[in-house]
Amino acid sequence: MADVVPKIASFLSTPTGTSVVICSAVIFGTWWLLAVKHTRREPVLSKEEWREFPLVEKINISSNTALYRFGLPDPEDNLGLPPGQHITISAEIEGKTVSRSYTPTTGQDDLGHFDLVIKTYEKGNISRYVAGLKINDKIKVKGPKGNFTFTPELAPEFGMIAGGTGVTPMLQIARYSLFNPGDPTKFTLIYANVSEDDILLRVELDYLVAMFPYRFKVYYVLNNPPAGWKGGVGYVSKDHIQEHLPPPGNSKILLCGPPPMIGAMKGHLADLKFPAPRTVSKTEDAVRVRPRFPH
Repeated sequence: MADVVPKIASFLSTPTGTSVVICSAVIFGTWWLLAVKHTRREPVLSKEEWREFPLVEKINISSNTALYRFGLPDPEDNLGLPPGQHITISAEIEGKTVSRSYTPTTGQDDLGHFDLVIKTYEKGNISRYVAGLKINDKIKVKGPKGNFTFTPELAPEFGMIAGGTGVTPMLQIARYSLFNPGDPTKFTLIYANVSEDDILLRVELDYLVAMFPYRFKVYYVLNNPPAGWKGGVGYVSKDHIQEHLPPPGNSKILLCGPPPMIGAMKGHLADLKFPAPRTVSKTEDAVRVRPRFPH
């Protein structure tokens, strides 16, 4: 041991030894700076106070629906929203404070921004407000919110039924799970719309089907299908659910869509012996209704 210290000292006095010391210092210093940066940065979201985020991009995806991309304070920031949770947007409209909740479609791997897919309604306060934003205009956001958080231990398989913009919480949960290499959860989504042009985020959904064919499936249902349509036709039926979604037992069912659709789905699920959802759904419920908030 007595011979080791002099040898180390002799090595460090050589040009090679000096280079090793410098490189080690640079590596450690870089690691320390990054560690401090990420541990000392405060969370992007706050449950108690409104925080502002600027609009950095708008992408029209249908005649009345757009993807709105909002910038985060740092390019390496993630929104940090737990899967299954949502955020609330607030705005002053005609002298009144109006708030609405939305589910971002971005995931844990998206840095520097978050995306909201919003359909503009003729009488929708917040949806029309967001549609009128210009680049660099800011929105006020608070969160996370919600009484459901997805974890891989909840169930081996999820069935999902969504209508219109109700697909956004389904995509958020599925993306989080599918890109987690330690999560084997399977998902089947029945997604209902009026016409083929109304299918939102189809590119993203079909991409997940192609990437994870054994874990993610989508069955599209249209009221007004085009010629040659191979998906479902009409409204989502009990037969659609029985054919495509997992049976009651170890599975869980998530619902999000217009109130009339949700009412019909509750009836179909009851006929198929699924437990009735509670008025205020909880994480542990076998059937959970995610309300589609007013716009």
